[in-house]
Amino acid sequence: MNLFCGIVAVLAAALGNLQTAALFVLLGIFFDFFDGFAARLLKVDSELGKQLDSLADMVTSGVAPGLVMYQLILRALNHDSFATSFIEKGSIITWELGDIQLLPFIGFLLPIAAAYRLANFNLDERQSTTFIGLPTPAMSVFVISLPLILSYSNVELAQDLVQNIYVLIGSTLFLCFVMNTEIALFSLKFKSFSIKNNWIEVLFILLVIIGLISFKFIAIPLIIVFYILLSMLKKGIS
Repeated sequence: MNLFCGIVAVLAAALGNLQTAALFVLLGIFFDFFDGFAARLLKVDSELGKQLDSLADMVTSGVAPGLVMYQLILRALNHDSFATSFIEKGSIITWELGDIQLLPFIGFLLPIAAAYRLANFNLDERQSTTFIGLPTPAMSVFVISLPLILSYSNVELAQDLVQNIYVLIGSTLFLCFVMNTEIALFSLKFKSFSIKNNWIEVLFILLVIIGLISFKFIAIPLIIVFYILLSMLKKGIS
């Protein structure tokens, strides 16, 4: 189901329907979370399942968000506010290959970085209880929140940022970096129900709930950034 949703998301993103792509990415991530839970509950986890999990993630949380970012950068190039940019005609921004603009290809760095992270994850034995680098589903949620902000948010500043070419390129490079950097990030796999031992995780969950209620889709990229910062705080404290 994760892979099926990922394929539909890729098709929707390729056709420019970014809201539908976002919906199916979220569905795919939902199935991705519960397939591992079900496998452990039924005691049918296997190496084959581990590989299939990563292959499905490559589509849902790699190719699909890469296409979404491609479309967002392409649209930002044609956004009215871009005409005020200090980058003039004839620069790399306007390079084309036939009828294809080249700058949006930067979005395809996301699936490349995701592929490297997923392959490395399967080989890294340190990531059983924590993550080293940002998980690909978290990257994917960050990216798909951007077209949702454009469609469903009335905050003008947020919409301007999502349509800013530099913000989109900077976000792409940032996400590629944090997916494959040596930063230990906590997972939500609680070993006990003690708040004292899980206070960072509890704080994060509270921030997620408050953020989504207060700011809706705008909160999603901020939540991903807070996740990284809280993980670094936890690492520094421990």
